[in-house]
Amino acid sequence: MAINKDEISLDREALKAAAADYHAQGFNCAQSVICAMAPKLGLDDHTAFALAEGFGAGMGGMTETCGAIAGGIMALGQVRSSGFDAPGSKGATYRMARAYCDAFREKNGSTVCRELKGVGSDTGALRSCAGCIDDAIDLLVDALEA
Repeated sequence: MAINKDEISLDREALKAAAADYHAQGFNCAQSVICAMAPKLGLDDHTAFALAEGFGAGMGGMTETCGAIAGGIMALGQVRSSGFDAPGSKGATYRMARAYCDAFREKNGSTVCRELKGVGSDTGALRSCAGCIDDAIDLLVDALEA
C-alpha cells in the first residue's frame, strides 16, 4: 500500500538532526537516513535499521553506491510503491530513484562512496558522510514535496 506523500509532514532540519544523531551513535549512512525517516513512513525503526544494515560503506563495505543514497531510495520506495498485492509501480519508482541519484550526483560530483570519501584519490574527499546524509535527507524531502 502506498503512503500518501501529501499526508507526510516533513521538517528537514529535524530529520537531518535525527539522522546525524543516529550516525553519531554508530549507525551507517543508510541506517541513519532510513531510521530518521521511519516514523514519517509508518516503518518500525528497528526493522528499518536491520534492513539497511548491509548498505553501509558503499553496499556492504565495498565502497560502491553511497549508503545515504540507499537509505533515501528505501524511503522513496516506501512512499511510491503500490504494494505487495499490486506490484506495478516499479517503473515509476525506478524513475524517482534515478532522478534522486542524478540530483545527488549533480550536487556532489558522484554517487560512489569511495569517490565521495576520497579513497585512493590524490585530490581528497568530495563530501563527508555527514554531508552526504544531509544531502540525502534534503533531496528526499525535495522529492517528497514535489
